[in-house]
Amino acid sequence: MFDIGLSKMALIGAVALVVIGPEKLPRVARMAGTMLGRAQRYVADVKAEVNRSMELDELRKMKESVETAARDVEQSIHAQTSQLEKGWEDATRDLRDDAPMTSASAFESGVDSGSHSAVVPTYRHPRKNWRVKRAAVPQWYKARAGVRTKAQSGAARVARFRPQKFR
Repeated sequence: MFDIGLSKMALIGAVALVVIGPEKLPRVARMAGTMLGRAQRYVADVKAEVNRSMELDELRKMKESVETAARDVEQSIHAQTSQLEKGWEDATRDLRDDAPMTSASAFESGVDSGSHSAVVPTYRHPRKNWRVKRAAVPQWYKARAGVRTKAQSGAARVARFRPQKFR
């Protein structure tokens, strides 16, 4: 930035000592240091803001490119599905025209033959009890391995496992 060497710094210090005086020089140097620090922080903040705005512009461009790609994919999928539906419609129309009218074809075409009624299954709740905690380890394994399944107080545990001669 600035080409200031040691000799130039010494010259600036000597001139400042003569002009300002030895009593006020430390206070002025401290003030100059704080002002220089504020200026550096301000420049760093401006650089960071510029970088953020550039990144934001890049993200907007990337978002637009992704959205256009998604739109293109969506349009191609819609085109393929409409083409598939058209082919399916043509194939089923040909089959309907060739085959005699049966109850299944009447059901497909929407004509009610009267003998069959549409059965719609009703919703059945799974009947799970969500309040009961289901353990990952089976009870038979806990019993075989000797894992405690019930909480017991210290006194009850001592009484349970106390040898017979002390009871």
